[in-house]
Amino acid sequence: MKPLAISVGDPVGIGPEVTIAALRSSLGDDAALVFGEGKVLRDLADSAKISVSHEPRPGAIVIHDVGSVSEAVRKARAPHPESGRIQYRGLMEAAAAVMRGEARVLITGPTSKAAIEMSGTRFTGQTEALAEAAGIARDAVTMLFIGPRLKVALVTTHLSVRDAAEAIDERRVVQTVRHLGEALGRLGLEGSIAVTGVNPHAGEGGLFGHEEQRVIAPALDSIRHEIALEGPLPAEAAFRGAKDGRYVGVVAMIHDQATIASKLLDWGDAVNTTWGLPFIRTSVDHGVAFDIAGRGVADPSGMVAALELGRKLSRSP
Repeated sequence: MKPLAISVGDPVGIGPEVTIAALRSSLGDDAALVFGEGKVLRDLADSAKISVSHEPRPGAIVIHDVGSVSEAVRKARAPHPESGRIQYRGLMEAAAAVMRGEARVLITGPTSKAAIEMSGTRFTGQTEALAEAAGIARDAVTMLFIGPRLKVALVTTHLSVRDAAEAIDERRVVQTVRHLGEALGRLGLEGSIAVTGVNPHAGEGGLFGHEEQRVIAPALDSIRHEIALEGPLPAEAAFRGAKDGRYVGVVAMIHDQATIASKLLDWGDAVNTTWGLPFIRTSVDHGVAFDIAGRGVADPSGMVAALELGRKLSRSP
């Protein structure tokens, strides 16, 4: 079986240490290509007693060195152009390895959007950057958060609330519902999907907005014959129903509808998953945590969950 490809994220955040800690407990008989700051990763692997190899083999990692930061940048533990260049290069090289067929799944650590922007690369998030790297439109992919209690997909991602509301159209709604349905099917889950509105009380019949009547409801009506759906629903009702087991998943219209619910219900266990790419991609759902980086106290459970889900999705038909 082909190895995993892992980009560790910001080299001065917690990405390198949680990656190696997760591999120590979860690599098993798998092999992994790990993209990041070579010397740091080798030192961490040595301390964790993880075998480092020049070629993929069971129970070992292959380290791909994508550059290093100065000690001044490392000590600062803050966004910097040096770290921005390295983490973006690691992400792109790991993605390229998967697209060349050298690895079966991409697993990503936390990046600093600010650092990558400071390095001169336009960057709103890994989801959008990976879409561009794969040669598809930024809005042709869907961000999912897959956790033990909640599975949620986002119609819009890194946009202002004003821009997000304007970006919601029938195509995006239909695409997001289908992508969530495909992911749930890959995981062997069946049931009804709840779809939120964008306005308070799902618009209250047009009293608080018309997106539900003009865009969301027609989009859902066009695919009810192929997917079990309920909505558009008030967001709080959709997520409460999912928590109680009435819905197998939720489609949310804007970023914070989804992430607030996901982080409340599945903090540390949810996995950020990108659907619609020509490969499987999973990621931690936390940030770079500069304040605790390098102290050996970062919790690797988010990376463990990303590794395990990436394995499961890449082994499913």
